[in-house]
Amino acid sequence: MSFSAMPVLSPGSRLGVVAPSGPFDRERFEKGLAVLAGRYRVEVAPEAGETFRYLAGSDESRARALQRCLDDAELGTIIAARGGYGAMRLLESLTFKRAATVVGFSDITALHLAWQARRWRSVHGPVVTQLGTQPADVVARTFEVLEGRRVAPLMGADTVTPGQAEGALVGGNLSLLASLVGTRFMPSLSGAVLLLEDVGERPYRIDRMWTHLKLAGALEGVVGVVLGEFTDCEEKGASFTSAQLLSELTGTLGVPVLAGLPIGHGAVNQPVVLGARVRLDASNKRLECLEGLA
Repeated sequence: MSFSAMPVLSPGSRLGVVAPSGPFDRERFEKGLAVLAGRYRVEVAPEAGETFRYLAGSDESRARALQRCLDDAELGTIIAARGGYGAMRLLESLTFKRAATVVGFSDITALHLAWQARRWRSVHGPVVTQLGTQPADVVARTFEVLEGRRVAPLMGADTVTPGQAEGALVGGNLSLLASLVGTRFMPSLSGAVLLLEDVGERPYRIDRMWTHLKLAGALEGVVGVVLGEFTDCEEKGASFTSAQLLSELTGTLGVPVLAGLPIGHGAVNQPVVLGARVRLDASNKRLECLEGLA
């Protein structure tokens, strides 16, 4: 399973910012913009400040902003303002005439999956509202990833199932993966190292989403699993943890599984390239990136 190389940035390159999901906090947004503007020419879609219920504007407005960036032949990279909810509502409206690098996580997994269904790489990493609060090493790694450089391996906290595996890194937010099963925007996971993270999901919901993926056959052929942050996913007063549940669920696949990577909704969200080949060494708690965007 191979994925196409994607456009990369250089210092001073144009960088598009859109809000395909939920509305965002303006102060956090401006703080993240300042980080990006220190290195690139940042162009914010004029629609990005809109709101409609729990969305950053109407579907038509959000799709128009994203499509305009996708159609701009001189704009190779697009970063999301925030996650939340709403990106999957745009998928049927988009036309994919050219490859552009999309950046974000959480709800932006809907776009990542659509990209991987087309065998395009993308960047699972901080959105604009998160970038301004990230440690300096995350910001530096984000620039390295966006500029097409290979990055240092990431270390996990816990070996769930020992072993080694190689494959393209695919996945992201568990809720979005489960939601897109059965659609044309869900890529095959056969041969993939599956990345999972989530926030605010009670253990029974995690169980239900994983079971849905398994019953649908979506997990067939997965060669390894890496678990990022599952933030605020504990059941109050329970005698078990979400980590224990995830270990039990992923352990049924019989493939290497590494947990506790600094990826997701926690204080540290290290960027990785989805669609790029990785080497998972669960025994030694290590995820090595063998490719970058380019």
